[in-house]
Amino acid sequence: MSITITIDGKPCACESGEFLIDIAKRNSIFIPTLCSMKPILLERGCCRVCVVELVEGSRSKMVVSCIYPIERECEVFTASEKVLRERGMVLALLKLLAPDAKLVAQMVKAYHAPDLSLLEPTAEGGSCILCGRCVDACNLLSTSAIAAMNRGVAKEINTAYEAPAASCIGCASCANVCPTDSILVAENDTTRSIWNQDFELAHCEVCGGLIGTVASIEHAAKLSGNEPTTCCPNHQRKQTAQSFANIYRS
Repeated sequence: MSITITIDGKPCACESGEFLIDIAKRNSIFIPTLCSMKPILLERGCCRVCVVELVEGSRSKMVVSCIYPIERECEVFTASEKVLRERGMVLALLKLLAPDAKLVAQMVKAYHAPDLSLLEPTAEGGSCILCGRCVDACNLLSTSAIAAMNRGVAKEINTAYEAPAASCIGCASCANVCPTDSILVAENDTTRSIWNQDFELAHCEVCGGLIGTVASIEHAAKLSGNEPTTCCPNHQRKQTAQSFANIYRS
């Protein structure tokens, strides 16, 4: 069912059940977020930075736009006084959770978050906001090498018992989707180090460009049922094109 809502005074058409943040993005209306970003789109409302004010008739409420499905006509405000106050508090609390996160610090300044420096940080250091994007990326690859460990203020993302995980393939997909760059990856010409493990790197046999870790290539081949690749994507396409050309010539 088609619905028309208003976001910051702009009429926006949508379908019933669409998440509010998706409607805003489609209509070029910016709502800040830390956890609802491509290529991993969570539906958890983890960071809560995307909070907005929703008005239906005479009633107003605060909702988390990345997990709020639109079901009827309404008016939405992404930067009202209520929104800015609540978003600022959320960011201030995230800064206590992840005191070393540069992106969080930048957003705290940009959105004039209150100063909570008199409170004791919930973490001694680090930049993880526990959004879970890294865990989702790992699970999508059918590796499940990392997960949320412990509870309360001791909660963290890690491998089981902080030991090297046998299922980890060193692909660094977790680090690539982390909004605060909290996952450490070290790399030289032959080795990538991540999650307390070292992984051998594989390079294209044609151009020498990096393909990935040997473990990740073997994992991808196992899932696809194909032989492990020895070329980068660019030269794979060239080889495929040459194969078709040879078929047509014969």
